[in-house]
Amino acid sequence: MSSLSITFPPASRLPRPALLLSLSVLALVLGWALFPGLFSRIDPLLAVPAKALQAPSAEHWFGTDHLGRDLYSRTVHGASLSLRATTLAVLIALLVGGALGLLAGYFSGKLDALLMRLVEVLMAIPSLLLAMAVITVLGFGTLNIALAVGLSSVATFARLSRGEVLRWRGSTFVEAAIASGVGHGAIILRHILPHAAGPVLALAALEFGGAVLAVSALSFLGFGAPPPQPEWGLLIAEGRNFMVTAWWYTSLPGLVVASVVLAANQLARAMQRSWGESR
Repeated sequence: MSSLSITFPPASRLPRPALLLSLSVLALVLGWALFPGLFSRIDPLLAVPAKALQAPSAEHWFGTDHLGRDLYSRTVHGASLSLRATTLAVLIALLVGGALGLLAGYFSGKLDALLMRLVEVLMAIPSLLLAMAVITVLGFGTLNIALAVGLSSVATFARLSRGEVLRWRGSTFVEAAIASGVGHGAIILRHILPHAAGPVLALAALEFGGAVLAVSALSFLGFGAPPPQPEWGLLIAEGRNFMVTAWWYTSLPGLVVASVVLAANQLARAMQRSWGESR
C-alpha cells in the first residue's frame, strides 16, 4: 500500500552550493517582504528633491530616483507587493490547475476529454496576452494582476497533474485499493496525491520565477499598483527614461528581479532532480 508521507532523498544528492545560494536569495527577499522595516528605515515615499538621481553610496545603497527617494528602501518595500501578487498567482494556478488535472486523470472518460479541451484552449493563448485580457476585464491593480497571472498558468499545472495522476492511477496498490472498496476520496488523498505531488510542487517553484517576471512585466506596463507605490515593475518603468544619466535607477531593481527568478529556477531544478532520483 502507499505511504502517507512524502520522502525526500538525502541532501547530499542536491547541488549544495547553488541550492544554498538560491535559498539565501529567496530567504532575503522573503525577509524584505515580511519585515521591510528591519532592512531599511528610510521611508520609501519620502522625496528629497535635493538628492535626486544620486549614484549608489553608503547612504543610499541603490542610489536615489528622480524625486530623491531612496531606491533601496523602495526595492525592499516593493518586495511585499510583488511577492504577494506572485505567491497568490502561483497558488491560484496550483490549486485550480491541480484540481482540474486530478479530476481529469482520475475519472478519465468524458470528463477528461472535456477538461483537456478547455486546457488546450488556454494553452493556445500566449500567457501574457491571456493575462492582459483578464486584467482588461477585471481592471487594474496588484490583486487583479495576481488573478490574471494565476489563471494564465492553470493549463500548465493541469496537464502535469493529469499526467502524474494517470501514472499512479494504474499502479498495483491503487487498483488493490479500488478492488477493496476504498472510496475515491481516500484513494486520492492517501494513495495518489503523495506520489503525484512532487513534480507538481517542483513546477510551482519553477512557475514562481515565471510569475515574478509576469507580475513585474504587467506592472511595468502600468497595470499594477499606481505610483507612488514601490512595485518592482513600476520601479523599472520609472527609471527607463534615465538609463543614460542614472544607470542604477533601472539596473539595480532589475537585478533584484533577475536574482529572484534565477534562484527560483535553481530551486525548481534541484526539486526536479530530487524527485527524479527518489523514484
